[in-house]
Amino acid sequence: MSPAFATATLGASAHTDTFTRDNLPAPGLWPTFISPAEPYPETLNVGVELSDAMVAKGFGARIALVGNGRSRTYKELAEWSNQLAHALVNNYGVKPGNRVLIRSANNPAMVACWLAVTKVGAVAVNTMPMLRALELQQVVDKAQVSLALCDGRLLDDLKPCIRAGSSLLAIVTFDGTAEQTQELDRAALQHPVVFSAVATSKDDVALLGFTSGTTGQPKATMHFHRDLLMACDGYAKEVLQVVATDVFVGSPPLAFTFGLGGLALFPLRFGACSVLLENASPPNLIDIIQQYKATVCLTAPTAYRAMLGAMDAGADVSSLRVAISAGETLAAPIYDEWLAKTGKPMLDGIGSTEMLHIFISNRLDDSRAASTGKPVTGYEAKVVDEQGREVAHGEPGALAVRGLTGCRYLNDERQQMYVRDGWNITGDTFYQDAQGYFHFVARNDDMIVSGGYNIAGPEVEAALMSHEAVAECAVVAQVDEARGHVVRAHVVLRPQWESSAETVQQLQDHVKAIIAPYKYPRVVVFTDSLPKTATGKIQRFMLRHNGVIDNF
Repeated sequence: MSPAFATATLGASAHTDTFTRDNLPAPGLWPTFISPAEPYPETLNVGVELSDAMVAKGFGARIALVGNGRSRTYKELAEWSNQLAHALVNNYGVKPGNRVLIRSANNPAMVACWLAVTKVGAVAVNTMPMLRALELQQVVDKAQVSLALCDGRLLDDLKPCIRAGSSLLAIVTFDGTAEQTQELDRAALQHPVVFSAVATSKDDVALLGFTSGTTGQPKATMHFHRDLLMACDGYAKEVLQVVATDVFVGSPPLAFTFGLGGLALFPLRFGACSVLLENASPPNLIDIIQQYKATVCLTAPTAYRAMLGAMDAGADVSSLRVAISAGETLAAPIYDEWLAKTGKPMLDGIGSTEMLHIFISNRLDDSRAASTGKPVTGYEAKVVDEQGREVAHGEPGALAVRGLTGCRYLNDERQQMYVRDGWNITGDTFYQDAQGYFHFVARNDDMIVSGGYNIAGPEVEAALMSHEAVAECAVVAQVDEARGHVVRAHVVLRPQWESSAETVQQLQDHVKAIIAPYKYPRVVVFTDSLPKTATGKIQRFMLRHNGVIDNF
């Protein structure tokens, strides 16, 4: 049966603050959407669906979240988030449609805050703990955030965002540990455990997911309440086949849509358990998998390589029934070794912040090395040339996707670049083989994907240029066995500065202090000049093809 295509017609909003609805792309700039097989009710609140509704279905006594030394049942999570919701409304005046920033590492408190923000009809803006003041200010300004909820341990970089002219009026701290001693925790404890959630529309924006893109200027992707559930009822149900006995672990931050989906939405939708780690290093992941008998793991190939080595040393990860690889290219040798040692395929897939989550994936019963798989039910994909024409099998081109979800940028001219003729153009080069499987070739922009993180080269360049030693610089990706790619900076030094290991260290430390530390250049190449066009534009393609001159 051919898919039914949805229009840009929206239901009546429950938002009294209409900022997000007012800043949706013009209907003519929307991608084409495919309607879900089973439509969602007009009134829908995803926070309720993932907590109170699960209690009503009989999951109340089951463990929902584990982290920082304690666990929460579904009943406890529902009551906790309800008390937080009361506090947001009664203590801090949050109105439906207000944007609320949440700054935290992966822990149960962040999930509870996110559920509470959603229940009051506000729009959640999740951010990583690694972001610095400049990056946080960009998010605040773009989303016009009025209130921020911040783990008390992460306050310093957020404080400067309250300044003259900023939309941010207040920062309220919560305790990301098990102590519950911060302001928001104390306020919540004074309120009832039952909350009448705002009857949001299925078409109300519930989440703003930020992505840097290639310019370093953040883009805010807009996701409706129904979008969040469709990711669960699509990919999680079809591909992962989630059941209530599943235990999820993983490394992606909840601030990423990939992490929010895999470590909060998916388990909570099906009555499963999520074990959250603030430091999800490969050794910690291995320990948690063994301790909690985890069944679903989401992480990058780098971590799976470490797990393979740990197996040889006696580690037992046999409880895993699903290993999801994302964030960087899954090399065939890792796939093959995992299959040989576990008897289970590793699921490669591709998603994007714009599309919310994974839209092409291998399946447990249909998986092969060096392949990203086939579209998830509810999505269509093709490979096209520069004119948007589909290319022949085996020929590389731009990946174009449409389906249940799609790109809606918040008031951003780049909407027209991502959506063309109703298709989402992801920025990836793929080819499709004769059997219909899609194969990743490369990113076709200046985004550097390193260890599962997207890094905008121009943003790193700006950080480097703020150091007194740097006259000029250009940042490109360098292939790396462990991380897929790393950031390589080509730097022209000012006079009196030496090309030394000490200078490299200074520059790296400087970048870490200015922007998120994972973005720093792991390789620094000192050069007398950068290749340029006649008009003075740096020719980065030449740098990509050049070998490394100096690597300290």
